[in-house]
Amino acid sequence: MINVFVPSQLHSYTGGVSRLQADGATVDAVLDDLDRRFPGLKFRVIDEQARIRPHMRLFIGKEAARDIRAPVRPGDELMIFGALSGG
Repeated sequence: MINVFVPSQLHSYTGGVSRLQADGATVDAVLDDLDRRFPGLKFRVIDEQARIRPHMRLFIGKEAARDIRAPVRPGDELMIFGALSGG
């Protein structure tokens, strides 16, 4: 199982839950597993071209995941963050 941290801006998809577990060998597979249980969640993170949306950041442990094909291993933590901006 992969431990997944979900940011507050996506809690409306997870019923307010910020920590989840999912199966998968890649970031993409983990997001697919989450999307089966929480429809619409993946689309908020990944665009129509299967790229991480510009305003989202993904980390596997302390390493940035720049591609949804990045591998994950059981026990890894996938953290999803919404990039902050302001003016």
